[in-house]
Amino acid sequence: MPHPMRTRSTSDEWADRGAAVQIQRETDANGNVQIKTIKKGVKDFTFGRTLGEGSFSTVVAATDRQTLREYAIKILDKRHIIKEKKVKYVNVEKYTLNRLGNHPGIVRLYYTFQDERSLYFVLDLAPKGELFTLLKKLGTLNVECTQYYCAQLLDAIEYMHNHGVIHRDLKPENILLDENMRIKVTDFGTAKLLSLPKPAPSADADPSGTDASEPSTPTSTITPIEEERASSFVGTAEYVSPELLNDKSACKASDLWAFGCILFQLLCGRPPFKANNEYQTFQKIIKLDYTFPPEFPPVAKDLVANLLLLDPSKRLTIDQIKAHPFFSGIEFGLALWTRPTPRLAPNSSIPAPSK
Repeated sequence: MPHPMRTRSTSDEWADRGAAVQIQRETDANGNVQIKTIKKGVKDFTFGRTLGEGSFSTVVAATDRQTLREYAIKILDKRHIIKEKKVKYVNVEKYTLNRLGNHPGIVRLYYTFQDERSLYFVLDLAPKGELFTLLKKLGTLNVECTQYYCAQLLDAIEYMHNHGVIHRDLKPENILLDENMRIKVTDFGTAKLLSLPKPAPSADADPSGTDASEPSTPTSTITPIEEERASSFVGTAEYVSPELLNDKSACKASDLWAFGCILFQLLCGRPPFKANNEYQTFQKIIKLDYTFPPEFPPVAKDLVANLLLLDPSKRLTIDQIKAHPFFSGIEFGLALWTRPTPRLAPNSSIPAPSK
């Protein structure tokens, strides 16, 4: 994919057409409210190193030329999106991130804009990379680190679910680490958006939201709200819930299945359901065929065993997980995002998996 700075026109004639528009209300010294319009486009950012690449997108570090604030910008190739019929996934990610707004454990979307070839999502920069990379480096995480990261992940899942979002692809690769080594959940392209009750209109509401721009491609024609149970197959083999395999449906408890898989993996360095290929992995999931290492902490074993249940209605709820002895002494809520990160260390009681 061409470098983003080479795809834009040398003139600014496209800027009004492709730029994101944000409306800000400011109060002057006399108490008068003034409306300020901010437009952002490619020309407003200095693009730097590549952070990651996907099948139809590239993520690069970028700096706002005016504020010098750093962001991650996801650049999506319009022609490839349409050709590969990925329009829905791009829309879902944008709608979902706009709905979720600002939570410390979720990547925030600040702007979207476009030029002739690409769509741009301006996101939080998570400079410490993926939780998966950290786990690969250390092999495992000890109980204290696992408590810390799983408590943050649970808080983010609760926020998502309360805002009508099922992630559907939770895994260590989709959990990023910010400058303070705290998590940020990302990659909402396969999320499920549930219907929410409409709030009463507020006289102070900003009609523009965070972004008044819509892509000129067919991406704005997709309806984001669907029924509560998803009927499409999405996810990553090792973390896919059995209800998705058996009934082709996912629910909020499907994210808690993945949460159980991640907790297991942090402590012993491998996911509970792992085979030579996807089919064999799916067979293990359907048969609930997994084993704990002998050294697996008993309190964590009890939590995982009550999450990895074939019947989603029998899995622990978020409130029950919070109250589980594994999280004894953990203060949920804002405190999770202000407490110091524990010293990163592997789980010395469980041998690291062979690489």
